[in-house]
Amino acid sequence: MLSEHRGPGFYILAAFFCLFVLFLYGPLSTIVILSFQGPDGGLTFPMNGTSLRWFANLFEQQAVGDFGGAFTRSLTLGVMVMLTTVVVSLLGGLAFRRRFAGSGALFYLAVASLVVPSILVSLGIGLLFQVTGFRPQWYTSAFGAHLTWTLPFGLLIMFAVFNRFSPAYEEAARDLGASAWQTFAHVVLPMITPPLVGVGLFGFSLSYDEFARTLMTSGSFNTLPLEIYGMTTNVTTPVLYALGTVTTGFSFLVILIALGAIVLVNRRRARAGAV
Repeated sequence: MLSEHRGPGFYILAAFFCLFVLFLYGPLSTIVILSFQGPDGGLTFPMNGTSLRWFANLFEQQAVGDFGGAFTRSLTLGVMVMLTTVVVSLLGGLAFRRRFAGSGALFYLAVASLVVPSILVSLGIGLLFQVTGFRPQWYTSAFGAHLTWTLPFGLLIMFAVFNRFSPAYEEAARDLGASAWQTFAHVVLPMITPPLVGVGLFGFSLSYDEFARTLMTSGSFNTLPLEIYGMTTNVTTPVLYALGTVTTGFSFLVILIALGAIVLVNRRRARAGAV
């Protein structure tokens, strides 16, 4: 019955979506397949047997590259950026619920970094640290550079959330004798927790795979994207593909954890509402 009402636009859109999925996951699937090359396999097809040799090689001493250190730095930096993005975005969303002098200019200033080329942001921050006598480091200059990318997105999400948030819930809580903190902790925060989880996931993902804004600001130690880029010029074995497979799997794991947290929060809210 439904197929009788589907016009040509539906099939065009479906074909475009299929091409998009193929373009997005086709190269990724190639990397995953090649990461299971045999011990004598190369970087291209056809495969010379299958094995887990290159995954095991990730945990061995490498002639080039520092997989463990780069992953640890990217993970730590991603968590730092995630927590800061969540806190600042939440506070910014609360602050902009009411207009104040200069709020418009402050808003545009906060999101201006989205239109600045990432490599220029990286170059400017790196030069600033050098001119002021500080050495660029992944936990200082790169941390700030990543925030110029994640905070605008987090703020825009929280602005949209609070724009649809009805103040009637807060008024009802205050009428029942709740203080400002109790109203926030027991009414506002539980209702905006799913968007906050999304902001955190967004902030972590943007930081974890950021390349351009890290290029000039990470100092003498690479993050994982920089390490992978450097390996493309001097690694001649499928261990590079194995690293790509592992990091991609980790990214999907983070997404699943975030989605699970959102589902858990929504279930708790539904149970509380039923009570």
